[in-house]
Formats: sequence, C-alpha cells, structure tokens
Amino acid sequence: MKLPIHRKEGDLTLIIGAGEVGFYTAKRLAQEDRRVVVIDTKSEQLQRIQNSLDVRTVMGSGASPKVLEEADIRYAHTILAVTDSDEVNIMACMFAKALAPNAVKLARIRSPEYALYPSLLEDVLQINLLVNPEDEIVRTISRLLTLPGAVECSEFAGGRVRMTGIRMERGPLIGEPLAHFPSIMKDSGVMVGAIDRGGSLIIPSGQDRILKGDVVYFAYRPENQSAILRCAERERLWLQDICIFGGDSIGLRLAERCEHKGIRVKLIEPSAKRCRETAERLNNTVVLHGEGTDSTLLKEEHIGEMCAFAAVSPNENANILACMVAKSLGVGETVARVHQNEYLQLAEALGIGHAVCPRIAAVNGLLHYIRRGKVVASVTVGQDAAEAMEVMISGDSALAGRPVSALNLPRGVLLLTVIRGNDVFLPKGASVLEPGDRVLFMTARERIPEIEAILTARRKESA
Repeated sequence: MKLPIHRKEGDLTLIIGAGEVGFYTAKRLAQEDRRVVVIDTKSEQLQRIQNSLDVRTVMGSGASPKVLEEADIRYAHTILAVTDSDEVNIMACMFAKALAPNAVKLARIRSPEYALYPSLLEDVLQINLLVNPEDEIVRTISRLLTLPGAVECSEFAGGRVRMTGIRMERGPLIGEPLAHFPSIMKDSGVMVGAIDRGGSLIIPSGQDRILKGDVVYFAYRPENQSAILRCAERERLWLQDICIFGGDSIGLRLAERCEHKGIRVKLIEPSAKRCRETAERLNNTVVLHGEGTDSTLLKEEHIGEMCAFAAVSPNENANILACMVAKSLGVGETVARVHQNEYLQLAEALGIGHAVCPRIAAVNGLLHYIRRGKVVASVTVGQDAAEAMEVMISGDSALAGRPVSALNLPRGVLLLTVIRGNDVFLPKGASVLEPGDRVLFMTARERIPEIEAILTARRKESA
C-alpha cells in the first residue's frame, strides 16, 4: 500500500513484523495519526494491515538492508523489530544501527540465552530494549491471582506505585461522587484514575460516581492495597496451590515462579514430549499428561479443591473452556491466556476471573520508547481507551517549578501521583513539580498528542 509520503527525518515509526504485536502497535500509532511503515515477508499479514489501517507496507525481510532502505529507515525515529524470530530482530537492529544511527531500536527477544549477554546487545549493537512479553504476563498473572475482582494490574517506579482495575460490585463507594472518595476511603494514598463503564472509559472528575459493575482503576502505593480491597468488600487471596494448563514457556515460567514462592503446583500439558521437558526443568511441580478441559482428569487430581487455575496454553479456545470446567468444579480464581480483544470480553462474560493477553504486554513494553518526552513506563488501560504514563521531569522541562494548578492539563488528562526520591504522594493544586520527580499521568487516547506536546515543551517555551 503506497500512501503519499512527506518525508521528514525522525517522524517515522518502522515496524518489522506484522504479527499480533506488530499489527496492534501499528493500529495504536495509526489512531494517533503517526506515520508508520510495516515490513513483513507474509503477504496475508500485510494484506490484513492494508485492509484495516492507514499505514504503508513493504514486502520483504526486515533483515535485508535493501528492504529497510525501501521502507525509508533513514527517516525513522523508532524501529520496532517484533517478528517471531529473535535472530531476524537482532539482524534488523544491526543494519538499523548503520542505516539510522540516531533512531531508537527495539527488539522483541524471547530466548533466555540472549539475556545472558545484555551488554553485547545493548552497548555493542545499541538495541535499546529487549522485550520479552512472556515475563510480564507471568508477573501479571501472579499479581492478579491474589486480587479477586481485578481485571488489570500494573506497576510503576520499580513497584512503588501500582495501578489496578477492580470490578466494583458492592461496598461504600457505590453510588457516591468521587468528591466523597477521600472521606470514604480514609486513606490519602489512593486515587481513582479511570472508570470503565460498559466498555466506555471515563477520566473522572469529582462529580462522577462509581456505579455497580464499573471497573475502577486505582493508583496507589502497595501498602494502601488493603484499603481498596476493604472498600470493594473483597479479600486478598493467599495463594497456596495452583493448577496450570499449558507447559510452553509461559506455563513453565509461571510454574517456576510459583515454586520459588513455595506454592504447590500441578501442571497439565497435552504433549507427552513437552511433559518430559517440563518435568526436567521443574523441581516440585506435579506434571500431568492430558487436557485441561478433561473434567475426569481434573476430578481425579482434585483440582476443584485448589486455590487457582491458570489456563495459559497457546490455544485460547481451550483456555476459556478449561477455566469454565475448573470453575464448575469449585476453583475460586481462574485466569485465561487469550490473544484477541473479543476473547477478553468473552472471558469476562463467562465469569472467568481474569484474562491476560501477551500482545498487550508486548505493546505496553514498547509504548514508552515510542512516546515523546521523558516517558519511562507506559501501559494501556481499558482495552486501549487510555494510557497511564510514568514521566521523568527534567530540569529544563516546562513542567518543572510549576504548581499542579498551573499546568493547564487538557480535559481527559489526570495527574495521579508524584514519586520524589523514596516518597510517593498524591499531589494537590499547590504541589510544585521538581526536576527528578517521576509523575504518573492518566491520559485518554485522543489526548495523547496533547500530553506529548506538554511533556516535550522546554522552559523557554512556557515563558
């Protein structure tokens, strides 16, 4: 697809790989009216992009310098190598180093072997990020399974700030305007960043109310989590045992993480070969050959008496069905690995406790490198309706030295928390941002270009 090109150095995002991660990253950037070029060797994947996105596509290998030049790599601000091949991604970044030395180069790396040589990849090859979405999926599952009612959970500032979306079914917050939130919560370390109501995301003001069924996104310090659960009338789950369906890399890593925490684990895997390989890697996990949808097997292994069931096989249909079977047997908390947005909604409608998506985890890992300004972390919220950004305030930023009340943030943007050294606090109107502060913003998707303009403005521009 050849769109009119208005070339300007540094205004292009080049995506190598048109799979799920590449497609949804391109979709996200196209919705923000950014110039995007996607490279892939598979015509059917490029055709999918051409049919649905206003971006340019180039047929060929991202490991070919000729193809990279055809895709205008010299004008790229950011290069994302997100094919299914670690080697192709690394080769693409190597050529990009020569053809676009000033561009930010990001690679999706899955093999743990490459993680043993971070200095080679980052210093010598100048690859700015090694993205492994599977690691983040495992961390997310671990956090979600201890939080009944949670649909999303993210961390910022090295874990000192969390953002969790919790479905509100009862509790003293229901029906109350957010202006009453501090007195009801009785905790100054919690703030509401967004409300998802029936698929529509609200960046709230003090007059908005929390209704039954809303998913409310709370920003808070970890020690304030108990106050949120109290007001949602939910109790933290102390995970003692878990059944995992799927023994590929995600299931294996989840089992290893659970073993490390002293959690008893049973793992079900359909492939006999993978069962043997998985059993060799794990120490205390009981590895079973079978299907997670086999109710007879689950009954024989007393899965219904376990605290949680995580279906993380590559087959999202089997994952959803397996969770339903586990729930029918009495498992309290279930989580399903899915790949499509439609399945995220389906899992919720079927009563599955949590659904996680590797593609979303990968896109979140890439976003803050794409964003303009000192964005050090970024996650999508409410199925891409908004974004939470952790921003570093530099000494020459137009935000430095100004009180929050004078920032003139556009409607649809909230300043949630400020991290100053070891202190995390909710800012007031008179709070002054200082160089070195890390600030967490919640931004509606349509406001992202505006917040980026604010974040890149220098002090002389604000005079």
